[in-house]
Order: sequence, then structure tokens, then C-alpha cells
Amino acid sequence: MEGAPATVLVVDDSRTKRYLLVSWLTRAGFEVREAETGKEALERVGTDPVELVVLDVRLPDMSGFEVCERIKVSHPALPVIHVSAHAVDVVDRAQGLTRGADAYLAEPIEPDELVATAHAVLRYYRARRRAELFAERLARLAETTIAVHAAPTFGRLLEEAAMGAAAIFRTPAAVVAETFDGDCVAGVCPGPGEAGSVVPWTVDDTGVPTGTTVRIDEPSDWDLTDWPADDRLAVAAARLREDRAPLYVVVPAGVQVPGMPVLVQLAQAVAASVEAQRSYDEEHRIAVTLQRSLLPRRIPTIDGLDLAVRYEPASAQTEVGGDFYELVMLDGHLLMAIGDVAGHSLHAATVMAELRHAVRAYAVEGHQPGEILHRVNELMRRLLPYELATICVLLLEPDSGKVRMASAGHLPPLLAVDGQVEFLQHSAPLLGVRAARPPDLEFVVPAGATLVLYTDGLIERRDTTIDEGLAALAGQAARVEPDLDAFCARLLRELAPSEIHDDVAVLALRRH
Repeated sequence: MEGAPATVLVVDDSRTKRYLLVSWLTRAGFEVREAETGKEALERVGTDPVELVVLDVRLPDMSGFEVCERIKVSHPALPVIHVSAHAVDVVDRAQGLTRGADAYLAEPIEPDELVATAHAVLRYYRARRRAELFAERLARLAETTIAVHAAPTFGRLLEEAAMGAAAIFRTPAAVVAETFDGDCVAGVCPGPGEAGSVVPWTVDDTGVPTGTTVRIDEPSDWDLTDWPADDRLAVAAARLREDRAPLYVVVPAGVQVPGMPVLVQLAQAVAASVEAQRSYDEEHRIAVTLQRSLLPRRIPTIDGLDLAVRYEPASAQTEVGGDFYELVMLDGHLLMAIGDVAGHSLHAATVMAELRHAVRAYAVEGHQPGEILHRVNELMRRLLPYELATICVLLLEPDSGKVRMASAGHLPPLLAVDGQVEFLQHSAPLLGVRAARPPDLEFVVPAGATLVLYTDGLIERRDTTIDEGLAALAGQAARVEPDLDAFCARLLRELAPSEIHDDVAVLALRRH
């Protein structure tokens, strides 16, 4: 600690002289260690918390000049005071200072002179140590700030913050914050280099003002990890807004310097990141809620057909997309549609809603799939001139299984019959592009066959080609469970990544 007595190592092979030096320094309030040889001195410096070396120039195994040089190689800032009763001329003093000593005292030495010289070199040493420690902590603070801002989830953010605090102060650390849902959780790290974890926690926020404050608490108030014995805790509380719960960074108080500047800056940086994550979670929740509200609320029940749908929005750290689907009976025909608006944003979700309603409207007017897409494309080019989308529209007669299909750049539907899989290709330009479109594709879904429509989030990966994704889908769809819901769930489980970066929609239809 900054206010603790300095530890001085006295190195001299003369027992009498060493006794005098130790006595003077001890009476002056220093903690004193002793060594008789240069080898013992180097070992002590490597293992003991030495802050100053008082070193005789003449030692039995090596010269004090050599010992000083070797100390400075491994501990450049550690101050060394040479003392000598023999090497007292100008050449000796110049050599000692040139080879690394911070001061040179020739005997006879006055006690006051020794103590004053020790205090003088220690002032510089401690100031340099504070500056180096501050610079090191600021560098780790910058790394921690980057890590918490890059964290994909709230829990990971708290883990990174706790691990960063442990690395900065070289101690156990905890970071406590409230999620967007109002749950109080703590990121805890038992020490530098250790992995962080997130645990539930409760804290009384009464009386915490807006801004950043630091207080000293007892370890029993924050029983989150094994804190150092005989030390209290420094708790930095950062509250950015009156209507937000504060964030707490908790570390041992003994490692702090006056003013605790790095602890305050860390709390402010993590609080800003937490606020950004809360805001993003709130926006994402609103967008997903809107997106789900614009999709069909129920699956129609149709004699002779089994239907199943799986829709998974992108993960919490990803913006919502524009995937949509439609399942509705119109004049004895089942309208099936699936599509994807380019982009990932709340805007893409609203465009998706407009396209879905347009498809429904033109289908209600009695148009066939190709004409529906033509009219939707014209509407889109006039009202949404800078948007692009893919879509596949089918009209199916439940009794006969006859289907008319038109696609606009969408991935081909899959037809599985008795373990055989076929992709129904119908190449056509995307919506938003003026170009000639092919005639509708007509086919029959045989009894017992399963038709699968899907969006690109199911099969597209950054590290694989689209053909590899289609092949993987074909392999998984060769077997269809009796329960279509279980079938769709398996497709998502086997094909979609655990961390979904794009919306995924899957529609499955089977004729009895």
C-alpha cells in the first residue's frame, strides 16, 4: 500500500557496519532486510518486496557495482544507494553512479544523511511506480472498454467487465447491473486471468445519486467471491439517468490510489456500455414484437393436410430481418407464401408487412401466383423503389394436390416423397426488378408427400456455399417424422446455427 513503511535491503559483509545501517533505518521507520553477499542480495531482490537497496561497494563474491547493474536489468526503477568506506574517491563515485546507482555515500556516513538520502530516492521511485501503474491500468482499461462494447449479450458484457476489472487491479472483481427486464445480475471474476461468470444478485439502490460515486463497504456486503483478507471493498456506483438502476464495480480498496481515478473511469465506461445494451435490447424487443404481430397468428386447419410452421427471429444481438410467410384458405385453395426482404432492420420488417398484405389482397381478388407477383412487383417499384425482396407464392387444391407456383428469386421449395427429395426450380428475377417473368410452375403434391418452404437463414452460412446448404437440407429432409412440428424442429436444430444471425422461417405441408 502507498502509505506503508518502505522495505529496505541492506547488503554488507561487515556485521558491525550492517548492524549500524540497519539500526539507523529501523529507527527511521523502515522495514529492513539483510544480506551478506551479492548472490544473496540478488535472490532477495527477486523474491522479497524490496523498495530500496543500500549496497556496499566491496562484497566477498562480486563487486557492488556488478550487483547494482544486475539489479537494474531486472528492476530498472528499484533505487540503489552505494555505501563504502574504501572506494571513496571521485573515480569510484563516478563509476558507481554511471553503472546504475541512484546515490553514493562515502564513510563516515551520518545517520541523518543516510535517512534523508533514502527518503529522497524513494520519493522518485514511488512516483515512478505510481506513474507506471497508472499507465498500465489505463492500457487495460482501454482493452476492457473495447471488450465490453463488443460483447454480444448482456451477460457476456458483465463477464468481460469483471474480467477486465480483475486484470486492471490484479484482484478479484465484480460488476453488478440490472438488465432491461429488471433482473439484477453480477459478473464475477475470482482473479486476473480467470474466467468470468454471471450470477443473480440483489442490491439496495436507495440513495445512489446520478453520476459516479465511490464508497467503502465491508466484504460481507458483497459476498460474491473470495475477497482478500483484512481489506475492505471500494464500490464505484455509476448512475447515468435518474430512471435507470446504477451499475456497481466492486474491487478491494487496498489496491486503489488516492482519488481512485481508474476505478471511476471503469465504472463510467461499463455503465455507458450497459446503457447501450439495454437500449438495444429494448429496441430489439419492440422490433421482434412488431415483426411477430405482422405474421399469421394461427395455422388453418384443412382436411387432408398437415401443416407446420417454425419461425425463429435473429439472435438478440442481431437486427430483425424481413422474413415472412402466409398460410390462408381462399375460395377452396390454400395460399402459401414465403419471402425475405433485403436488409436487417425495423424498416425491413415494415416493408415485409406491406408485401405480405399486398400478396393477400391480390390473392383475394382471385389472381394466380404469377399475376400476384407481377402486381406486387409493380406496386413495390412505385411505392418502394429502392427495396428488393424474394418471394415464393403457391396456390394448392387440397383435394387433388394440384399446385400453381411462382417465384421471384426465392430459394426453391423442396418436395420429399418416399425418401426421395426434389427441389422445385422456378428461376425468376427478384421483386423490385423490372424484367420478364416465366409462366407459373404447375405440379402435384402426391399423397404422403411433404412440401417444404424456407428462407435463406436455414441454409446459408458464411463458411459454406449455397449448394452445400441445399445439399444439407436435402439430406435432412429425406426423412420426415410423422409429426410435422417435430420435423421442422429437427431441421432448425440440425441446420440452423446455435447463434442465429438471420431470421429463419420454415413451412411444411403434407398430404394425407
